[in-house]
Amino acid sequence: MTNEKKLRVAVLYGGKSGEHEVSLMSAGCVMEELDAERYEITPVFINKAGEWAIPMEQLREFDVVFPVLHGPNGEDGTVQGLLTVMGVPFVGAGVVGSAVAMDKVVFKDVMRANGLPVAPSVVVRRHEWQTGADAIRKKVATDIGYPCFAKPANMGSSVGITKVHAADELDAAIDEAFKWDRKILLEWAVPRARELEVSVLGNDELKASIVGEIVPNREFYTYAAKYLDKGEDESKLLMPAPIPEPLSRLIREVAAEVATLADVRGMARVDFLLDGDANEIYINEINTIPGFTTISMYPKLWIESGMTYAGLLDTLIELAMES
Repeated sequence: MTNEKKLRVAVLYGGKSGEHEVSLMSAGCVMEELDAERYEITPVFINKAGEWAIPMEQLREFDVVFPVLHGPNGEDGTVQGLLTVMGVPFVGAGVVGSAVAMDKVVFKDVMRANGLPVAPSVVVRRHEWQTGADAIRKKVATDIGYPCFAKPANMGSSVGITKVHAADELDAAIDEAFKWDRKILLEWAVPRARELEVSVLGNDELKASIVGEIVPNREFYTYAAKYLDKGEDESKLLMPAPIPEPLSRLIREVAAEVATLADVRGMARVDFLLDGDANEIYINEINTIPGFTTISMYPKLWIESGMTYAGLLDTLIELAMES
Protein backbone atom coordinates (compact mmCIF):
# COMPACT_ATOMS: atom_id res chain seq x y z
CA MET A 1 0.00 0.00 0.00
CA THR A 2 1.44 3.39 -0.98
CA ASN A 3 1.62 6.33 1.39
CA GLU A 4 -0.97 8.19 -0.71
CA LYS A 5 -3.58 5.54 0.05
CA LYS A 6 -2.95 5.38 3.75
CA LEU A 7 -5.65 6.79 5.99
CA ARG A 8 -4.32 9.80 7.89
CA VAL A 9 -5.03 9.21 11.59
CA ALA A 10 -4.38 11.76 14.33
CA VAL A 11 -4.10 10.23 17.81
CA LEU A 12 -5.11 12.87 20.33
CA TYR A 13 -3.77 12.32 23.84
CA GLY A 14 -2.57 13.88 27.09
CA GLY A 15 -4.87 16.67 28.20
CA LYS A 16 -5.61 18.75 31.28
CA SER A 17 -7.51 16.22 33.35
CA GLY A 18 -6.35 14.21 36.35
CA GLU A 19 -6.15 11.21 34.01
CA HIS A 20 -3.33 12.70 31.94
CA GLU A 21 -0.87 9.89 32.73
CA VAL A 22 -3.45 7.20 31.94
CA SER A 23 -3.99 8.85 28.56
CA LEU A 24 -0.27 8.67 27.81
CA MET A 25 -0.23 4.94 28.55
CA SER A 26 -3.37 4.27 26.49
CA ALA A 27 -2.21 6.31 23.50
CA GLY A 28 1.18 4.63 23.49
CA CYS A 29 -0.50 1.24 23.15
CA VAL A 30 -2.90 2.47 20.46
CA MET A 31 -0.13 3.98 18.33
CA GLU A 32 2.00 0.86 18.69
CA GLU A 33 -0.84 -1.40 17.55
CA LEU A 34 -2.25 0.71 14.69
CA ASP A 35 -1.25 -0.91 11.39
CA ALA A 36 1.47 1.29 9.84
CA GLU A 37 0.74 -0.35 6.47
CA ARG A 38 -2.83 0.99 6.55
CA TYR A 39 -2.48 4.26 8.44
CA GLU A 40 -0.31 7.33 8.47
CA ILE A 41 -0.23 7.92 12.22
CA THR A 42 0.37 11.35 13.74
CA PRO A 43 0.55 11.81 17.53
CA VAL A 44 -1.09 15.03 18.72
CA PHE A 45 -0.08 15.73 22.31
CA ILE A 46 -1.92 18.11 24.66
CA ASN A 47 0.05 19.08 27.75
CA LYS A 48 -1.34 19.56 31.26
CA ALA A 49 -1.75 23.28 30.61
CA GLY A 50 -4.04 22.48 27.66
CA GLU A 51 -1.51 23.51 25.03
CA TRP A 52 -1.65 21.56 21.78
CA ALA A 53 1.40 20.28 19.90
CA ILE A 54 -0.18 21.52 16.67
CA PRO A 55 -2.73 24.25 15.96
CA MET A 56 -6.24 22.85 16.44
CA GLU A 57 -7.29 23.82 12.91
CA GLN A 58 -4.73 21.39 11.49
CA LEU A 59 -6.97 18.53 12.58
CA ARG A 60 -8.93 19.22 9.39
CA GLU A 61 -5.99 17.75 7.47
CA PHE A 62 -6.65 14.26 8.84
CA ASP A 63 -9.09 11.65 7.61
CA VAL A 64 -10.02 10.63 11.14
CA VAL A 65 -9.10 11.58 14.70
CA PHE A 66 -8.67 8.95 17.40
CA PRO A 67 -9.16 10.71 20.76
CA VAL A 68 -7.43 8.85 23.57
CA LEU A 69 -8.28 11.48 26.16
CA HIS A 70 -9.66 10.37 29.50
CA GLY A 71 -11.76 12.56 31.76
CA PRO A 72 -12.70 16.26 31.51
CA ASN A 73 -11.60 18.27 28.45
CA GLY A 74 -11.45 15.16 26.31
CA GLU A 75 -14.03 12.54 27.17
CA ASP A 76 -16.84 14.90 28.17
CA GLY A 77 -18.02 16.17 24.78
CA THR A 78 -15.78 19.24 24.57
CA VAL A 79 -13.27 17.83 22.08
CA GLN A 80 -16.08 15.95 20.35
CA GLY A 81 -17.87 19.28 19.83
CA LEU A 82 -14.71 20.82 18.38
CA LEU A 83 -14.27 17.96 15.93
CA THR A 84 -17.96 18.02 15.00
CA VAL A 85 -17.79 21.74 14.19
CA MET A 86 -14.67 21.10 12.10
CA GLY A 87 -16.39 18.30 10.23
CA VAL A 88 -13.66 15.77 11.08
CA PRO A 89 -14.67 12.13 11.67
CA PHE A 90 -13.58 10.81 15.06
CA VAL A 91 -13.59 7.58 17.00
CA GLY A 92 -16.11 7.17 19.78
CA ALA A 93 -19.21 8.84 21.14
CA GLY A 94 -20.52 12.22 20.01
CA VAL A 95 -21.22 15.33 22.06
CA VAL A 96 -24.38 14.20 23.83
CA GLY A 97 -23.24 10.65 24.58
CA SER A 98 -19.87 11.83 25.85
CA ALA A 99 -21.37 14.49 28.11
CA VAL A 100 -24.06 12.22 29.56
CA ALA A 101 -21.62 9.39 30.22
CA MET A 102 -19.00 11.65 31.80
CA ASP A 103 -21.31 13.18 34.39
CA LYS A 104 -22.14 10.42 36.87
CA VAL A 105 -25.12 12.36 38.23
CA VAL A 106 -26.72 12.99 34.82
CA PHE A 107 -25.94 9.46 33.65
CA LYS A 108 -27.59 7.85 36.66
CA ASP A 109 -30.60 10.14 36.36
CA VAL A 110 -31.02 8.90 32.77
CA MET A 111 -30.76 5.29 33.93
CA ARG A 112 -33.31 5.82 36.72
CA ALA A 113 -35.70 7.56 34.34
CA ASN A 114 -35.63 4.43 32.17
CA GLY A 115 -36.15 2.03 35.06
CA LEU A 116 -32.62 0.63 35.20
CA PRO A 117 -31.03 -0.15 38.58
CA VAL A 118 -28.45 2.22 40.07
CA ALA A 119 -27.33 2.54 43.68
CA PRO A 120 -29.05 5.12 45.95
CA SER A 121 -27.08 8.36 46.18
CA VAL A 122 -26.95 11.95 47.39
CA VAL A 123 -25.72 14.73 45.10
CA VAL A 124 -23.79 17.62 46.64
CA ARG A 125 -22.47 20.80 45.05
CA ARG A 126 -19.54 22.68 46.51
CA HIS A 127 -21.55 25.72 47.61
CA GLU A 128 -24.09 23.45 49.31
CA TRP A 129 -21.36 21.82 51.36
CA GLN A 130 -19.86 25.19 52.27
CA THR A 131 -23.18 26.57 53.50
CA GLY A 132 -25.04 23.50 54.78
CA ALA A 133 -22.62 20.76 55.82
CA ASP A 134 -24.70 19.63 58.80
CA ALA A 135 -27.79 19.08 56.67
CA ILE A 136 -25.77 17.06 54.17
CA ARG A 137 -24.25 14.90 56.92
CA LYS A 138 -27.76 14.11 58.17
CA LYS A 139 -29.04 13.38 54.66
CA VAL A 140 -26.22 10.94 54.00
CA ALA A 141 -26.89 9.12 57.28
CA THR A 142 -30.63 8.97 56.59
CA ASP A 143 -30.76 8.32 52.84
CA ILE A 144 -27.81 6.00 52.17
CA GLY A 145 -25.94 5.26 55.42
CA TYR A 146 -22.49 3.77 55.78
CA PRO A 147 -20.37 2.52 54.19
CA CYS A 148 -20.69 4.74 51.13
CA PHE A 149 -18.47 6.21 48.42
CA ALA A 150 -17.61 9.86 47.75
CA LYS A 151 -17.02 10.44 44.03
CA PRO A 152 -16.37 13.47 41.82
CA ALA A 153 -19.22 13.65 39.30
CA ASN A 154 -16.88 14.20 36.33
CA MET A 155 -13.78 12.08 36.65
CA GLY A 156 -12.67 8.55 35.85
CA SER A 157 -9.96 6.01 36.71
CA SER A 158 -11.15 6.17 40.35
CA VAL A 159 -9.47 9.56 40.74
CA GLY A 160 -10.79 11.38 43.83
CA ILE A 161 -12.90 8.44 45.03
CA THR A 162 -12.90 7.47 48.72
CA LYS A 163 -14.72 4.70 50.54
CA VAL A 164 -16.36 6.15 53.65
CA HIS A 165 -16.72 3.52 56.36
CA ALA A 166 -18.27 5.73 59.06
CA ALA A 167 -19.50 9.27 59.69
CA ASP A 168 -16.16 10.46 61.05
CA GLU A 169 -14.58 9.84 57.62
CA LEU A 170 -17.18 11.72 55.61
CA ASP A 171 -15.80 15.27 55.73
CA ALA A 172 -12.33 14.31 54.52
CA ALA A 173 -13.77 12.18 51.70
CA ILE A 174 -16.02 15.02 50.56
CA ASP A 175 -13.11 17.47 50.62
CA GLU A 176 -11.03 15.07 48.50
CA ALA A 177 -13.81 14.68 45.92
CA PHE A 178 -14.26 18.45 45.68
CA LYS A 179 -10.60 18.81 44.68
CA TRP A 180 -11.60 17.33 41.33
CA ASP A 181 -15.10 18.68 40.68
CA ARG A 182 -17.67 21.21 41.88
CA LYS A 183 -20.33 18.47 42.03
CA ILE A 184 -19.93 15.15 43.80
CA LEU A 185 -21.87 11.96 44.37
CA LEU A 186 -22.22 10.22 47.73
CA GLU A 187 -23.32 6.71 46.89
CA TRP A 188 -24.43 3.66 48.86
CA ALA A 189 -21.78 0.94 48.90
CA VAL A 190 -23.24 -2.20 47.36
CA PRO A 191 -22.64 -5.05 49.88
CA ARG A 192 -19.80 -7.44 49.04
CA ALA A 193 -19.84 -5.99 45.54
CA ARG A 194 -18.37 -7.89 42.62
CA GLU A 195 -17.14 -5.62 39.81
CA LEU A 196 -18.30 -6.79 36.39
CA GLU A 197 -17.53 -5.09 33.07
CA VAL A 198 -18.70 -5.39 29.48
CA SER A 199 -17.20 -3.84 26.34
CA VAL A 200 -19.67 -2.47 23.79
CA LEU A 201 -18.88 -1.87 20.11
CA GLY A 202 -20.91 -0.42 17.23
CA ASN A 203 -22.93 2.56 16.00
CA ASP A 204 -26.54 1.65 15.32
CA GLU A 205 -26.26 -2.05 16.13
CA LEU A 206 -24.32 -2.51 19.36
CA LYS A 207 -22.45 -5.69 20.16
CA ALA A 208 -21.43 -6.69 23.68
CA SER A 209 -18.33 -8.65 24.61
CA ILE A 210 -18.13 -11.40 27.17
CA VAL A 211 -18.53 -10.29 30.79
CA GLY A 212 -15.32 -9.82 32.74
CA GLU A 213 -14.76 -9.53 36.47
CA ILE A 214 -12.20 -7.47 38.34
CA VAL A 215 -11.01 -8.82 41.67
CA PRO A 216 -9.13 -5.88 43.20
CA ASN A 217 -6.25 -6.47 45.55
CA ARG A 218 -7.48 -3.49 47.57
CA GLU A 219 -10.80 -2.73 49.23
CA PHE A 220 -12.09 -1.37 45.92
CA TYR A 221 -10.68 -0.77 42.43
CA THR A 222 -8.60 2.33 43.17
CA TYR A 223 -6.33 4.27 40.79
CA ALA A 224 -3.33 2.47 42.28
CA ALA A 225 -5.00 -0.92 41.87
CA LYS A 226 -5.70 -0.12 38.21
CA TYR A 227 -2.36 1.29 37.10
CA LEU A 228 0.36 1.04 39.74
CA ASP A 229 0.13 -2.31 41.51
CA LYS A 230 2.28 -4.99 39.89
CA GLY A 231 3.19 -8.62 40.42
CA GLU A 232 1.62 -10.24 43.46
CA ASP A 233 -0.13 -6.96 44.31
CA GLU A 234 -1.86 -6.73 40.92
CA SER A 235 -5.65 -7.02 40.72
CA LYS A 236 -7.01 -10.13 39.01
CA LEU A 237 -8.98 -9.95 35.77
CA LEU A 238 -11.31 -12.89 35.23
CA MET A 239 -12.50 -13.40 31.63
CA PRO A 240 -15.13 -14.63 31.38
CA ALA A 241 -16.51 -13.77 34.80
CA PRO A 242 -17.45 -16.86 36.82
CA ILE A 243 -21.18 -16.17 36.85
CA PRO A 244 -24.18 -18.20 35.59
CA GLU A 245 -24.85 -17.95 31.86
CA PRO A 246 -28.37 -16.44 32.28
CA LEU A 247 -26.88 -13.63 34.40
CA SER A 248 -24.08 -13.11 31.89
CA ARG A 249 -26.60 -12.86 29.05
CA LEU A 250 -28.72 -10.37 31.02
CA ILE A 251 -25.72 -8.17 31.81
CA ARG A 252 -24.63 -8.12 28.16
CA GLU A 253 -28.15 -7.15 27.06
CA VAL A 254 -28.36 -4.40 29.68
CA ALA A 255 -24.91 -3.09 28.68
CA ALA A 256 -26.08 -2.52 25.11
CA GLU A 257 -29.27 -0.89 26.41
CA VAL A 258 -27.26 1.41 28.69
CA ALA A 259 -25.11 2.60 25.78
CA THR A 260 -28.19 3.18 23.62
CA LEU A 261 -29.99 5.18 26.33
CA ALA A 262 -26.88 7.31 26.90
CA ASP A 263 -26.67 7.94 23.12
CA VAL A 264 -23.22 6.40 22.91
CA ARG A 265 -21.81 5.14 19.62
CA GLY A 266 -18.53 3.60 18.58
CA MET A 267 -17.31 2.17 21.84
CA ALA A 268 -18.00 2.08 25.56
CA ARG A 269 -17.20 0.02 28.62
CA VAL A 270 -20.18 -0.50 30.89
CA ASP A 271 -19.43 -1.32 34.53
CA PHE A 272 -21.76 -3.17 36.88
CA LEU A 273 -21.79 -4.04 40.56
CA LEU A 274 -23.23 -7.37 41.63
CA ASP A 275 -24.62 -7.37 45.17
CA GLY A 276 -22.94 -10.27 46.94
CA ASP A 277 -25.82 -10.56 49.42
CA ALA A 278 -28.95 -10.07 47.31
CA ASN A 279 -27.42 -11.18 43.96
CA GLU A 280 -28.83 -8.08 42.26
CA ILE A 281 -27.01 -6.02 39.64
CA TYR A 282 -26.51 -2.25 39.66
CA ILE A 283 -25.19 -0.11 36.83
CA ASN A 284 -22.09 1.66 38.09
CA GLU A 285 -20.92 3.75 35.13
CA ILE A 286 -20.19 3.91 31.42
CA ASN A 287 -16.86 5.00 29.92
CA THR A 288 -16.88 6.36 26.37
CA ILE A 289 -13.07 6.43 26.04
CA PRO A 290 -12.08 3.47 28.20
CA GLY A 291 -8.49 2.65 28.97
CA PHE A 292 -6.50 1.16 26.09
CA THR A 293 -3.41 0.03 27.97
CA THR A 294 -2.17 -3.53 27.78
CA ILE A 295 -3.98 -4.28 31.06
CA SER A 296 -7.20 -2.41 30.24
CA MET A 297 -10.46 -4.34 30.29
CA TYR A 298 -11.96 -2.81 27.14
CA PRO A 299 -9.51 -4.31 24.63
CA LYS A 300 -8.91 -7.42 26.76
CA LEU A 301 -12.60 -8.30 26.74
CA TRP A 302 -12.76 -8.04 22.95
CA ILE A 303 -9.59 -10.10 22.58
CA GLU A 304 -11.16 -12.77 24.80
CA SER A 305 -14.28 -12.48 22.62
CA GLY A 306 -12.28 -13.39 19.51
CA MET A 307 -10.88 -10.11 18.16
CA THR A 308 -7.29 -8.91 17.96
CA TYR A 309 -6.17 -5.58 19.41
CA ALA A 310 -5.25 -4.29 15.94
CA GLY A 311 -8.54 -5.59 14.51
CA LEU A 312 -10.45 -3.76 17.22
CA LEU A 313 -8.69 -0.50 16.31
CA ASP A 314 -9.51 -1.08 12.62
CA THR A 315 -13.18 -1.58 13.50
CA LEU A 316 -13.31 1.57 15.61
CA ILE A 317 -11.86 3.63 12.77
CA GLU A 318 -14.34 2.10 10.30
CA LEU A 319 -17.20 2.98 12.66
CA ALA A 320 -15.89 6.55 12.91
CA MET A 321 -15.78 6.92 9.14
CA GLU A 322 -19.34 5.65 8.65
CA SER A 323 -21.02 7.70 11.39
